[in-house]
Amino acid sequence: MTIVCPNCSARLQLDDAKAPLGTFTVRCPKCQKTIDAKSSEALPDQSGMGLGKSPATERARFERAIPAPPFRIEPDGALSGKHASGEPSLASVEDAARLLVELLHRSGVTEKKVRRRSERRRVLVCSIPSYREKIARLLDENGYEVFVADDTTQAVESMREEHMDIVILDPQFDPVEQGAAFVTREVNTLRPADRRRLFFVYFSPSVRTLDMHTAFLTNVNLVVNPSDLEKLPNVLERAMRDFNELYRDFNAVNQVAAL
Repeated sequence: MTIVCPNCSARLQLDDAKAPLGTFTVRCPKCQKTIDAKSSEALPDQSGMGLGKSPATERARFERAIPAPPFRIEPDGALSGKHASGEPSLASVEDAARLLVELLHRSGVTEKKVRRRSERRRVLVCSIPSYREKIARLLDENGYEVFVADDTTQAVESMREEHMDIVILDPQFDPVEQGAAFVTREVNTLRPADRRRLFFVYFSPSVRTLDMHTAFLTNVNLVVNPSDLEKLPNVLERAMRDFNELYRDFNAVNQVAAL
């Protein structure tokens, strides 16, 4: 890039690759005047924090965002979880009980006083369609309460409103809306006490299942390769045992149950 001194008209040549991003100052080597300059192209921030507002917060003021519906398998094998209008269906007494607990909680009754009828772990699945149903079926058959997010808005709303125990994230989830980045940001901005109450799973073909070094570098609790999808319930159970053992004394001091 070329910088022209407004005082003496001297021209300075600066390598674009070495120029700082955004606005910066340089000193004219001829007249020693300070020159304000700006790089021609500032690289965009690709991090989760640079994405702007979450899709769940960009809705109209009075528009109700709908979280991911519970995953259900009807006797004929069809999937259930939504009414025709898009609203979550109350497919069982368990769903009604969960909603009742949430209403009582908002009215001042704590969760310690009213427990869900089922103590199944609640899992949010954020994956591409080719894996989404299979992951949900496997976990549902193994006793998990599964919620499947179709898009970024459902995923973010569920994480804020549904008190998930486990989040499974595919890096290709809702690529148009940068779903993986927004879900990751939701996890990374949790308070430490809340983050310890969430088990974060990264589901990607670029990782090796149970590679804890990769999990540490990715800032997740577990990594799983899709080639090991059939083993997911066993892998998840093993990793959860290790996770709960790690925080056993911490949970005891804080009088909270293991995940």
